Amino acid sequence: MTYCVGILVEDGLVMIADTRTNAGLDDISTFRKLHLFEVPGERVMALASAGNLSLTQSVVAMLAEGVEDPETGTRETLYEAPTMFRAAQLIGRAIRRVRAIEREGFEAAQLRFEVSFLFGGQIGDGPMRLYMVYSAGNFIACTQDAPFLQIGEHKYGKPILDRAVTFRTEIYDALKVGLISIDSTMRSNLGVGLPIDLVVVRRGTARTEVVHRIEAGEPYFHDLRERWSAALRAAHRAIPRPPYGPPSSS
Repeated sequence: MTYCVGILVEDGLVMIADTRTNAGLDDISTFRKLHLFEVPGERVMALASAGNLSLTQSVVAMLAEGVEDPETGTRETLYEAPTMFRAAQLIGRAIRRVRAIEREGFEAAQLRFEVSFLFGGQIGDGPMRLYMVYSAGNFIACTQDAPFLQIGEHKYGKPILDRAVTFRTEIYDALKVGLISIDSTMRSNLGVGLPIDLVVVRRGTARTEVVHRIEAGEPYFHDLRERWSAALRAAHRAIPRPPYGPPSSS
């Protein structure tokens, strides 16, 4: 299991991903799931993955080496894509190509082909985009009305994002809320855990502003977790008792 979130606000893009993978309770490992494709000032793209690790690694490797165009026979990478839309289509082609290669083995082992990706960034002066790419290779785009997308174990962090993030949210406030959603997911699901990778890209710059990994024991993330827990307890105490049942004795 994993949890990745992308938030696209007026100021720019935030991408966050955990690094935990597990094939059972006694087989837990750490693998990077947030990948960067950047030519500073020309293009910056971030790709976060969820699903079967061997499949997601195959897709990322194919994108780095190039996906063959069936019409021309040439190989295209994300560095040649002229627009974010065309780059998202390229990711879809890579997924379908990996599916074709691995289908027989997966079917023989009765395994499901499970992958999903968050893909965000900006190419040149083109619009900044954030997409969710599904295992069939199709994708949807983030909008101002719904300024975030999630993959993996998303249900625990979604209510926080729903209440706190809008398109007008300042970019580092968006990062803070995204980290709170990560913390909430980690508290409810042991399949999501540290280290946490994050990227911040300001709109119109075509370069990363922050690339950071949160390790266990980092003071800011520890403080954020403690403050959020304390704020929830204080909010609970401040809400009046429900007016149901017998009167309170207090």
